[in-house]
Amino acid sequence: MARVTVEDCIDKVDNRFELVLLASHRARQISQGASITIDRDNDKNPVVALREIADETLSPDDLKEDLIHSLQKHVEVDEPEHDLASAIGVSGAAASEAGEEEEDLPETITFDQMSEEELLAGIEGLVPPEKSDDY
Repeated sequence: MARVTVEDCIDKVDNRFELVLLASHRARQISQGASITIDRDNDKNPVVALREIADETLSPDDLKEDLIHSLQKHVEVDEPEHDLASAIGVSGAAASEAGEEEEDLPETITFDQMSEEELLAGIEGLVPPEKSDDY
């Protein structure tokens, strides 16, 4: 590549595979309109990305975090746990008046049970999807 080699960048990013991932991610960012931190000098986006990494105008750790964030499809949100007493309609005061503690309340979660024979019968009853010309 012009003016930039992997050896210029490898001391900033230890793993060559990670370097390729970071540089390609940065090149995509530049293609989408992100501002560059060095002079372009008529270079293409992948070369500009490698030069930014080699010149340390961008932190490889920041690029890595941004890459991980861009690849995440589902971000878990911590939701408050649902109180068992409110699930069955008994307030904490009513439970304590009745002399019951919250952990003494009956478990309300039930699951359907299926035997192995029922499972096999259900699988045998499945019909394979029809083949179309699209595949």
